[in-house]
Amino acid sequence: MALKIVYKICCGIDVHKTFVVACIASTNSNGITTYKSHRFSTYTKGLRELLQWLLDNNCKDVCMESTGKYWIPVFNILESSCNIILAHPKYVKAIRGKKTDKKDAKWIADLFKHDLVAASFMPPADIRQLRDLMRYRFKLICFMSSEKNRLQNCLTVSNIQLGNIVSDTFGKSSQKIIDKLLENPLDTSFDIGSLIHGSMLKKLPELELAVDGYITPEQAGKLKIIKGHFEDLESRKQS
Repeated sequence: MALKIVYKICCGIDVHKTFVVACIASTNSNGITTYKSHRFSTYTKGLRELLQWLLDNNCKDVCMESTGKYWIPVFNILESSCNIILAHPKYVKAIRGKKTDKKDAKWIADLFKHDLVAASFMPPADIRQLRDLMRYRFKLICFMSSEKNRLQNCLTVSNIQLGNIVSDTFGKSSQKIIDKLLENPLDTSFDIGSLIHGSMLKKLPELELAVDGYITPEQAGKLKIIKGHFEDLESRKQS
């Protein structure tokens, strides 16, 4: 029993970094399918030519692989004029043999015309942009966590045991203490009481013991870089 052809005119697109290969499959009333292939650059001019080529051939149903990030510019250009099915590469992978870009595009078109491609969920453009920003914000938070760990490691090797006394080494009082230490790493006999407040005052004797360490010039330089980077990341996250 022959497979039902769902899309009489459709296109399969094989996406690469610098070019795409598109294959339009057109099926007539007798069930005979003819193919037309063309290669386009991934420059915006080339993608606009791809869109015009599809419209000239009355093809508005398109299927392509979600290859890396390379599919996104193609999707952005075609989205307003075409019905696009985005497929995971494993669902449209061609069988082993003599593979070419044209054959891959034709294979995608053949699968798609029979509606055999599992579509990936694609939210609206505004939601995609929001998701992208939230992913980047999460990355910034991860970078900040890494810098926190690096700062704590610097304090540990310098035997500055603030982390054993305070709950947050990046709290206001802790940061004032660290800033004071970095002014002159060889002097740990400064007045801590003027730098702390609230419940921290009860821990003054322990804090005086905790800051009595040895910060080498190299560790001091590293601490300054880490603090600067952390503060910059924090400001970026808030913006």
